[in-house]
Amino acid sequence: MTICLAAALVTVAEPTGIPDESVVHREARMAWWREAKFGMFIHWGVYSVPAGFYHDQPISGLGEWIMHNGKIPMDEYQQFAKEFNPVKFNADEWVAIAKNAGIKYIVITSKHHDGFAMFDSKASDWNIVKATPYAHDPLKDLAEACRQQRIKLGFYYSQAQDWNNGGSAEGGKWDPAQQHSMDDYIDKIAASQVREILSNYGEFPAVLWWDTSIDMNPERVAKILAVVKELKPNIIMNNRLGPGFRGDTETPEQNIPAQGYKNRDWETCMTINDTWGYKRDDNNWKTTETLIRNLCDIVSKGGNYLLNVGPTSEGVIPAPEIERLNEVGAWMKVNSEAIYGSSASPFPKQLKWGRCTQKDGKLYIEVFDWPADGKLRVPLLNKGKAWLLASPHKKLKCTVESGGLAIQVPANAPDKIASVIVFQPKGKLQLQLEKALSQREDGSIFLPASSAEIVGSTAQLEGSGEQNIGYWTDAKDSVRWQVEVQKPGDFDVTIHYAVDPGSADSDFSIAVGNQAVNGKVSATRGWGDYHDLKLGTLRINRAGKTVVTVKSVNKVGLGVMNLRSIMLTPVGK
Repeated sequence: MTICLAAALVTVAEPTGIPDESVVHREARMAWWREAKFGMFIHWGVYSVPAGFYHDQPISGLGEWIMHNGKIPMDEYQQFAKEFNPVKFNADEWVAIAKNAGIKYIVITSKHHDGFAMFDSKASDWNIVKATPYAHDPLKDLAEACRQQRIKLGFYYSQAQDWNNGGSAEGGKWDPAQQHSMDDYIDKIAASQVREILSNYGEFPAVLWWDTSIDMNPERVAKILAVVKELKPNIIMNNRLGPGFRGDTETPEQNIPAQGYKNRDWETCMTINDTWGYKRDDNNWKTTETLIRNLCDIVSKGGNYLLNVGPTSEGVIPAPEIERLNEVGAWMKVNSEAIYGSSASPFPKQLKWGRCTQKDGKLYIEVFDWPADGKLRVPLLNKGKAWLLASPHKKLKCTVESGGLAIQVPANAPDKIASVIVFQPKGKLQLQLEKALSQREDGSIFLPASSAEIVGSTAQLEGSGEQNIGYWTDAKDSVRWQVEVQKPGDFDVTIHYAVDPGSADSDFSIAVGNQAVNGKVSATRGWGDYHDLKLGTLRINRAGKTVVTVKSVNKVGLGVMNLRSIMLTPVGK
């Protein structure tokens, strides 16, 4: 897996993996995937033998990248295959674990960047049948188990990087034995193996998940696509094959885009700990709360959640992963109606206390922070009926007040992570429009993160108390506020921010109309250590509605900053 941050928000008409595909055909082809919402990624291969260690020393980075990061010679790395004997692998158990978690499809690595095929390949002997004592094709077992348990199965395939079979001409060679022609590799290995994985598993794979397009060119892409179009023209493919091919789905990795993607299907892939392939010293497990709330967040923005597990060389999914999947499954057994087949939230901004999905004329309100006063306030003007998914026969009282829809809820949340309220509105949905921020009586203008509009794909609102704009990893993202100004004039500008020392010195600007003040964020003691930074003076020339915008000029390190608020104070006060 290679870190690939989400691209900018897409606003153009949606191209697909099939030329001249009709809207009707595409809707039918993508229907099951859009209904599913929740998938399991499985990274499994020879790299699970060293499990992050080489000559008894830990190798930094991702588990499945150990050959690359440790610069292990080919013939030495290939010896690990002799120890790869997953006798505890049970395909029925794996699929049952996924199904119990509420997962609807599985995507497994048929071949990762080390070039090791997890299937019986005639194109290369570097595969699980010919190079290991196991001598069996686990993908056949997995395909049969998926058929029996009615789970879709997809295959990940590393088409460009292959450190043992001659792929990846640039950056992926450190051993003289790796010197091969990229075009020979495409012709003799990649295209041939794609033909094998598309031919030998019946109706599967339902998905082809390409990864990294390093050294791919249009001619190499065309050779692989020709095989796909011949054998499985209706398959769903992601956007990582190569130049000129956008596929069917965007693939943000290890992050959730702030606004999702307009006019594009998308899927966030994410690990349960820090690595994809098994690494024996990685015990940084995400909590069940994080996993469930990630699922709600992603689906509320119109995406799918592809959650990874990394089995051991014995064929065992680690117990902490199974434990968390079981807990997610318990939540899904009560609340899956809010997930499967739903579409994105109708609200232009994410709700401060939770998330929202919609389906069949109903809103599914996933409440993370239960209201202490017994009233859940939703920015709607509709009357209607409401109930808890956990208690569907008990209706909740609904009233429309000056602050919008108020739903009377029990004192205690039925679920400590995310309680789901169903609201069925009367008539066409009427959103309560958010008012522009007003200037204070003393003339100052306070711009909190919670009231900002985020433009872009990575920056997002964080926290449930005093919130901030974080995960600002794409310098093209921006943040803006609409303000109602009664008293124009000159204003001193102060931001309240935090930044890790490794991302200090990023440049940014704050603009009103055609005026701007520039700043540079100095290091604080981390992303949670907030300080004030005085910048300079801005002039607002006239009364009325105006927009204040923050943009990155030059990003250093991981992110621009965590921004909690901006204060504009009249000069002299």
